[in-house]
Amino acid sequence: MSERGAEFFGRWITDNVMRGNVGADILSVAELTTKLFADAKAAGISEEEIEEEVGSAYEAILAAIVGSKDTGKP
Repeated sequence: MSERGAEFFGRWITDNVMRGNVGADILSVAELTTKLFADAKAAGISEEEIEEEVGSAYEAILAAIVGSKDTGKP
């Protein structure tokens, strides 16, 4: 398993979801998933490394967005 993938995902979510004002609509989540994988590739991390740790990246991003809205975070 790739702890490196999970660490990258956690940092990426903080920088791209928790600090931004993103919507939970299908298009936003799909675009963020594409951006996640592009950023990971640029960092030398494969999609598989991320998804073996977090499961579906799409679902994990959606959960982060919904969770941030529920807790009142931006």
